[in-house]
Amino acid sequence: MRERTDSLARGHGGFSLNEMLVAVAILAIVMGMGVPLVLSTLKTMQVNASVRDVQSELQTARLKAVSSNRPMRVRFDCPATGQFRMVELIGTPAVPDARDSATNRCSETAYPVVPAGSDVLTVPNQDGPVRRLRRDITFTASQTIEFWPDGTAHADLSGGNPWPQIGAPVSISMAYKTTAKSITVNGVGKVQIQ
Repeated sequence: MRERTDSLARGHGGFSLNEMLVAVAILAIVMGMGVPLVLSTLKTMQVNASVRDVQSELQTARLKAVSSNRPMRVRFDCPATGQFRMVELIGTPAVPDARDSATNRCSETAYPVVPAGSDVLTVPNQDGPVRRLRRDITFTASQTIEFWPDGTAHADLSGGNPWPQIGAPVSISMAYKTTAKSITVNGVGKVQIQ
């Protein structure tokens, strides 16, 4: 009779229990080291996405100010922490309407988003929706930015109205634990991620 030479005939067809346990232990160690890295990378990606959302809102506000010939503001932590909203200035930069406070303008109930095609003579009709940063991400530095119809950017430096044009760039920062990113806005309205 012919002798079988395949591995099954000799009892070498699989892994022993010890080999399987060693393989599972190695896999657990590698995953234990990799999971925190993956979670950290995901949070970094969320911070970057939030920064891009805020940058986009600032650029949209500047474009709306120029195209509608109306001053636009972007307010932060409005109405709550981690939220922001683009709003049209009621009144003029020199004499803002008393209703144009952060408390009033951050409320979508008091100032809802006006549908496209509304009467252009009513004010405000350029307000955007309240936007939110990604979960667990907060503003660590922010200041309301006002864009004028000429595209320039202005900030409230507690010197009265109208707000002065930004001199040194204003920084808007977001963070999650140790991961932080910033956006700067300069006086000519350039919005840049740092």
